[in-house]
Amino acid sequence: MSDTTVAMSDTSTGEARPSQAEAESSAAASAESEVSASTAANAKSEVAAASQSPSTSPRPQPESPASAPASRPTPKHTNSRSSRTAASSSPTNRRLRTELTDMLTDPPPNCSASLFGERVDHWLATIMGPPGSVYEGGVFFLNILFPSNYPFEPPKVTFKTRIYHCNINSQGEICLDILKDNWSPAMTVSKVLLSITSLLADCNPSDPLVANIAKQFTTDRSSHDRTARDWTRRFAR
Repeated sequence: MSDTTVAMSDTSTGEARPSQAEAESSAAASAESEVSASTAANAKSEVAAASQSPSTSPRPQPESPASAPASRPTPKHTNSRSSRTAASSSPTNRRLRTELTDMLTDPPPNCSASLFGERVDHWLATIMGPPGSVYEGGVFFLNILFPSNYPFEPPKVTFKTRIYHCNINSQGEICLDILKDNWSPAMTVSKVLLSITSLLADCNPSDPLVANIAKQFTTDRSSHDRTARDWTRRFAR
């Protein structure tokens, strides 16, 4: 073979190799283009599906600051006006208000009573010393406290003014049967004050609360009366 033929063969081989490389490069670019187009189409499909169906994943909630103080329970305020209204409508209070009205409009002889402050279950009573007794001319003040179930239990009646009496001790407590075992719901404050007035006019030494005064009353009446009048002048005027 001649030199001219060999040279032409080499030239053809050199020209063929670049053409094959260009073909491979073109095929790779085409594949990449197809992948990109497919990826873009898939992304569009996912976006469209997401826009049509609501998301089921929970939305993130904002976190409260760590330094925020814990909320304190709101204090409950009682309606004091409603409480007072309910208390004033109780059977005991209705009974006491009725008795107080009767006491103010038609008081018993030588007696009176009124509220002590604003409490309907606390009264202040006054008894004038019975005429002709050793307590004549004296003005005696008494505390009256009513239980919550009055009139089914007696009130607690005590003397605030000191008095020399065998049935009334130095604490003002009174030994009177209607304030203890002989109490009846039919009794009223007016009747109680009348009974105490009668006790001042005529004591009961056979059932004394102060034994030495009862003994003095039965054994030395003049000395007893003198001391009782002296106490009336000193403490009840």
